Amino acid sequence: MKIISYNVNGIRAALKKDFIGWLKSANPDVICLQETKAMKEQLDLEVFEEAGYIYNYWYSAQKKGYSGVAILSKIEPNHVEFGTGIESMDFEGRNIRADFDGVSVMSLYLPSGTNSARLSHKFEYMDMFQDYINNLKKDIQNLVICGDYNICHEEIDIHNPKMKGVSGFLPEEREWLGQFIDSGFTDSFRYLHPETQTFSWWSYRANSRANNKGWRLDYALVSQPLQENIKRAVILTEAVHSDHCPILVEIEQ
Repeated sequence: MKIISYNVNGIRAALKKDFIGWLKSANPDVICLQETKAMKEQLDLEVFEEAGYIYNYWYSAQKKGYSGVAILSKIEPNHVEFGTGIESMDFEGRNIRADFDGVSVMSLYLPSGTNSARLSHKFEYMDMFQDYINNLKKDIQNLVICGDYNICHEEIDIHNPKMKGVSGFLPEEREWLGQFIDSGFTDSFRYLHPETQTFSWWSYRANSRANNKGWRLDYALVSQPLQENIKRAVILTEAVHSDHCPILVEIEQ
C-alpha cells in the first residue's frame, strides 16, 4: 500500500495549482490530507473521483475555512471513523481514520502552539491523543498515523536547532513525540534514513524554501508490528502546492 500524507494548506487553493495533475502522477493508493480548510459541500468531489479516488472522506472543523482533514482512497475501506469521539479534540476536525484489510490509516493534524492559549490546547490534545491511541491499539494493532504533528522531533529535523524556545521545537513537545513513538511506533522516514536531513515545511517568510530553512513536521508513524513491512519512505520536496510538501510511505501487505 502506497500512502501519501500532505498538509495542503487549503485544498481549494491547491486545486488551483494543479493538485489533481500531481495526484494522478504520484498515484498513491491512499492520501491523507490535513488543513483542508473546506467543508465537503464546498468542493466538487467529481474531480477526485475522476482521478481515481472514488472513496473520499472529509472531516471539517466547525469553523469554516479552518483546519480539517480528509482521506482519499482508491480502495474501499471496511470502516471510516470521523474524529475521536472526544468533543474538545473533534471540534477543529483533526482526526479521520480508514480501516482496510490488514492496516488502518489515520490522517492527523495536531494543533500548533501559536500563542500561550493555543500551546495549552496543543498539550491537552497531545495527552488526550496518546490515551486515545493507547486504547485504539488494543483493537487495531496495524496502524499508520500520517500527518502534520507540528513538532520537530530531533535536531536533525530543523534547520536551526538553537530555536528551542519556539513552539514546534520546545523540549516538552519533542519529549512528547519521542514518548509517543516509543509507545509502539516507528518513524518510517527516520527508520530508513537515519542520518538524512530533509524538511517538509518552510515558512513563507524570508525565502525560506529557496534557502531550505525548513522543519520536518510531517510524519508517517507506523505501529511496530508493521515495521518490517516498511518498504519505502520519502519526503516529496518537489511538490509545491503548499508551505508543506507531501510525505510517502510504502507498506507491504
